[in-house]
Parts: sequence; structure tokens; C-alpha cells
Amino acid sequence: MKKILLVCTLALVFSAAGFAQAPTQRTPEGQLERLKTQIAGITDTQSAKLLVIYQAQAKSMDSLMTAAGDDRMAAFQKMAPITAAYNAKLKAVLTPEQATAFQKQADERAERMRQRMGN
Repeated sequence: MKKILLVCTLALVFSAAGFAQAPTQRTPEGQLERLKTQIAGITDTQSAKLLVIYQAQAKSMDSLMTAAGDDRMAAFQKMAPITAAYNAKLKAVLTPEQATAFQKQADERAERMRQRMGN
């Protein structure tokens, strides 16, 4: 009986630990890693520049979300022009081929977001 209780307790602890981990793609470093896996040929020089842009974007978005408080819809509406500006900065660092691939992915993300929002 004690063994069964111990096994159940361990299973519960390990399953809870799995849910507690935050998604890494939301950090600037995680966004850069995701971009590097999706777009081929990103150099170390480009990575350094892209990371700075992602860090500035994260700071802007965090302050916007903090200022919005409970009004998430207003925050999301204000995010669109900010995201567009940062996407332009990111594309400026990429080669033309990489920028095309980046834009295609950005368009796909925007379409998925519109579908989730019901528009």
C-alpha cells in the first residue's frame, strides 16, 4: 500500500513539474533560436543584431501589456504597428531571401491569429 502511494505521489510531482515550465520561444533568445531553425543561413553577426532587436521588442511589449492592465484587446490593437516596425527592423538585418521567408512566416502567424480571434 505504501509503495502504491509513493508511486502515485512521484507521478503527480513529475507531471506538475512538466506543466510548470515556461515556453522558451517567448524570450528573445527563444525567438532567435526559433527563427534560426525556420530560416536557413543566419550568421553569427546577424544573430547578434537580431537578438538586440528581439530584446527591444520584448521590452516594448512588456511595458505595453503592463500599461494595458486588464484591457488585453486594447493592448493587442496597439501591438500591431509596433510588431510591424520591429518586423521591418528584423528584415533589414536579413538577406533578401531570408527576408522573404521571414515575411511568409509572419503572414502565416498573422493569419493564424486572425482565425483564433474570429476575424
